[in-house]
Amino acid sequence: MGRLFWKFFFIFWLAQFVTAAGVGTAIWILRPQHFPGPGLVVPGPPPPEFSGMEGHPPPHRGPPMEPGMSLPLLPIAAGSLVSLLFAGLLAWYFARPIRLLRGAFAAVASGEIDTRVGPAMGGRNDELADLGKNFDDMAGRLGDLLLAQRNLLHDVSHELRSPMARLQAAAELIRQQPERGAELAERIVRDTERMDRLIGELLTLARLDSGIQDAIPESVDLREVIADIAENARIEADERGCTIDLALIGEPRVPGDCELLHRAIENLVRNAVLHSPQGGPVSIGASAADGICRITVADRGPGVPEAHTQAIFDPFFRSSIATSSSGYGLGLAITRRIAEKHGGRAFATNRPEGGLLLTIELPIGKAPF
Repeated sequence: MGRLFWKFFFIFWLAQFVTAAGVGTAIWILRPQHFPGPGLVVPGPPPPEFSGMEGHPPPHRGPPMEPGMSLPLLPIAAGSLVSLLFAGLLAWYFARPIRLLRGAFAAVASGEIDTRVGPAMGGRNDELADLGKNFDDMAGRLGDLLLAQRNLLHDVSHELRSPMARLQAAAELIRQQPERGAELAERIVRDTERMDRLIGELLTLARLDSGIQDAIPESVDLREVIADIAENARIEADERGCTIDLALIGEPRVPGDCELLHRAIENLVRNAVLHSPQGGPVSIGASAADGICRITVADRGPGVPEAHTQAIFDPFFRSSIATSSSGYGLGLAITRRIAEKHGGRAFATNRPEGGLLLTIELPIGKAPF
């Protein structure tokens, strides 16, 4: 038994003992009093016929003290024993789940992330059971985060290993074939640029996950942001014969970081252009209603399996039906982090007429950071 058990035990027992002793003493003091013989004692002045008569003592005033009278020790002892038992049961009932939680926290701290206390709580339905459920949810979330971190490190090492191997091979070829120096130098520049983009996107993800705030929230005019993104995207879209269509309703404005929101929407547009077929249209829309600003980007590409509509926002995820291997699969992950940082969300749905619809929903009220 731990210290908490004995504290509960002592407090419960002391409270019961004091209550029982006080009630018992009060009952003993206020019990009915009788003469040694028959008849009830009538308090008050003595009858006049007895006053001054020799050989007749005045009547007894007040309750008589019976010889051998003492406290009822047996009931008190029995009550104390019952209170001890009851206090022990109460202390065990309250201390057991707390002891389980303490052991579970120690287990998680030592690395046993799969520790759970819910099954050990039994059929309890109180605040301690809710605390156990919250602990299980926390442990599950920690497990998911650690798994995601391990997967992220694995993917990063894989993505960095490939260009590093190409750089080493190019350097070796330059040493062996100096006449190909210009050609191999271009390959080295391309690989170093890809590595630089990868590291930059990873740093962006790290800043978003850490909650570091680099800018003061401002009122962002999304019409202006989307118009700038569309103008830049048309250069890339023209190479694929795609068109960029805008459908902006009203004047949607949201509080937040303009640079981050620009990057989030730009990632959606570039993803749509990248996966659109030759000559396919890309539609960008924005509207505000019911306190929510909604930005949509639609393409006519192959879409994604329904099971992957949320997974495409995970770092380094690539759909099996992707039409291009360009990029690292970090753009949509960054978009989702930016949306969540602004108190919103990002999600994807397949269009009935074909293609993918990417949506960002942001609250119009005060910025959450």
